[in-house]
Amino acid sequence: MPFPGLPADFLWGVASAAYQVEGAVDEGGRARSVWDTFCAEPGKIRDGHTGAIATDHYHRYREDVALLRDLGVGAYRFSVSWPRVMPAGKVNPTGLDFYDRLVDELVEAGIAPAITLFHWDTPQSVEDAGGWLERDTTERFADYAAVVAERLKDRVALWMPLNEPVVVTMFGYALGNHAPGKSLGFGALPVVHHLLLGHGRAVQALRAAGCTGIGIANNHGPVWSETDSEVDANAAETYDTIVNRLFAESVLLGTYPAPELAAAMPGPVVEDLKVISEPLDFYGVNYYQPTLIGGSTSDTGEVEGAMLPPGLPFAPRPITGYPTTDFGWPIVPDGLRETVATLVERYGDALPPLYITESGCSYHDPDPVDGRVPDPDRIAYHDGHLRALAEAVAAGADVRGYFAWSATDNFEWAAGYRERFGLVHIDYDTQRRTPKDSYHWYRQVVS
Repeated sequence: MPFPGLPADFLWGVASAAYQVEGAVDEGGRARSVWDTFCAEPGKIRDGHTGAIATDHYHRYREDVALLRDLGVGAYRFSVSWPRVMPAGKVNPTGLDFYDRLVDELVEAGIAPAITLFHWDTPQSVEDAGGWLERDTTERFADYAAVVAERLKDRVALWMPLNEPVVVTMFGYALGNHAPGKSLGFGALPVVHHLLLGHGRAVQALRAAGCTGIGIANNHGPVWSETDSEVDANAAETYDTIVNRLFAESVLLGTYPAPELAAAMPGPVVEDLKVISEPLDFYGVNYYQPTLIGGSTSDTGEVEGAMLPPGLPFAPRPITGYPTTDFGWPIVPDGLRETVATLVERYGDALPPLYITESGCSYHDPDPVDGRVPDPDRIAYHDGHLRALAEAVAAGADVRGYFAWSATDNFEWAAGYRERFGLVHIDYDTQRRTPKDSYHWYRQVVS
């Protein structure tokens, strides 16, 4: 074991998401998603890129699974496209068949399928009916979960109804720099409740179908106060409550972390929280970076290119003193250890076993030369984060696996194809796949 402290049966994986890799947006009966609509709006995506072709995984999945088999990973985390499986609310057999074939291919290769049911690609028809602002969407999502579970339950090892509901809420509905592009500010709080309620109802649907290995993939990271002042400390606590505790405590404890947040949620909140907190078999953590927070000033700061509205009681500040990725994100491996340690300390026995369901970095890698793509910074990133994770495990955290983001380069949402996170390089003109040095390094780690 190259990282002492990690258990011998540690699960090594890689991850992707449907809209970021599949392409084929107009094939096989797939309906339009909010991301198709958002990408068509001028100026929303860097360089006018879209996910219409992406890495063409829909047609090349056998080639991609072969790369995963050669990589030696034990699991592949991918998402199912809701608009491909249930366009206009009805089952699309062709779409469901694609995932059936993909799962079979993975199983035959000795790779455990780990499915995310919702990685941000809401069907446009559902959004047109109100999307995650409406309670009815939770019922539609549960119906979709039941359909996927019934077809794939016998072969899927891990299930995650949601990926990063905080990102959907913040960037999609509060700030507007992700699909569906709404700028509602705190008016987006109903989205939180409905996403979480949808998660709980999907968990119930998965359990009813006989599925096991059910969890969630929540984005978490440390929140640091800019100074020791009371203003900054309170600002950091508020931000931590909104981006971390709101999405953890509802799922793990069946409560919202502040009375004013509970009061802002729609519907019978107390009863809904019983559904939201359906018991989980694991808790997934997506970790990328810490956030430095100061008290609000006229300069409210920005989050991933989205300017925060004025008047908030907190403002993100630049983190200095650490190297950064080419995406501009600070590289803080110990933040992963801190994140895991905080979850363990806060939730104790209520915290199920953990998986790191995403961690990764973007570098503007060179084009392949003689079949090689050197990416030493990516290797250093994963090495450092795995060493930090091993420290958390050695300190007593029950962490069962690590999924590197991402398997291949892909469509990076509003950043288009500029940012490359993959262990495998994609030439978007030819769709040629070239394993990077990080792929070969990770294969050695896995083996």
